[in-house]
Amino acid sequence: MKALADYVHSKGLKLGIYSSPGPNTCAGYEGSYGHEEQDARTYAAWGIDYLKYDWCGARTLYTDEEMPAVYQIMGEALLRTKRPIVYSLCQYGRLDVWKWGADVGGNLWRTTGDIRDAWDSMTRIGFNQNDLAPYARPGHWNDPDMLEIGNGAMSETEYKTHMSLWAMLAAPLLAGNDLRSTSPEILVILTNREVIAVDQDKLGKQGQRVWQSGEQEIWTRSLSGGAMAVAFFNRTKDEARITVKMADLKVSGKWKARDLWTHQSVTWPESEYSVTVPGHGVVMLRLSR
Repeated sequence: MKALADYVHSKGLKLGIYSSPGPNTCAGYEGSYGHEEQDARTYAAWGIDYLKYDWCGARTLYTDEEMPAVYQIMGEALLRTKRPIVYSLCQYGRLDVWKWGADVGGNLWRTTGDIRDAWDSMTRIGFNQNDLAPYARPGHWNDPDMLEIGNGAMSETEYKTHMSLWAMLAAPLLAGNDLRSTSPEILVILTNREVIAVDQDKLGKQGQRVWQSGEQEIWTRSLSGGAMAVAFFNRTKDEARITVKMADLKVSGKWKARDLWTHQSVTWPESEYSVTVPGHGVVMLRLSR
């Protein structure tokens, strides 16, 4: 395992591992129940960077109300290793985990059930994260599950929407596709540095919905240095023209605007803005003073 970790690190990647606070994982393999300290020390010795800790095997032993204490056992064990291992709580958003996840050492916590590589699954999960924004902050994030980009069941336009929405949500970006067979088109989406920069912005504020008309939505996200990200989403199948007044966006004054998918500057007016958005698509801008 140490050799594997060294190999993965040599590729510029991080290595994650999976366990459960119960005696078994979802697939029936050994969990960490009763061996939390031993497992944490072993992960650190191997060079593991990330632990996904799934409630699956623990639900026959514990009630939901016991979750915080149970997750804290591993959280404290990881801290004692002195190795920076990202701690991912996977319990599907039960017991309002966003309210206590950080207190037990969690760096991210799943807010929903499992995502699928499907437009309805991705949008249902992604666009329902709005109310959780106050609980995201540097080092502690709401996790709407992994990216499905490149798994083949959605279009490139839909995958751009997926990437943009997760970036607006300050969500962890975990590529859920097979990196060995990633097409150039998918690689362009996954490695868009300007979109990633929004996701990784050091201010750590999660974006929120500020305008909606039917199935068109606008989300904004405050960024460091007084900048702002604005995403225009069209959830219908057909192309749509979205027009919004600056007052509705709570944006005023003069801004420079850049389209993060075309990588071009756009004119940002002071009163009203209109843009054509493809069906199931997005236009994502970064505004700066």
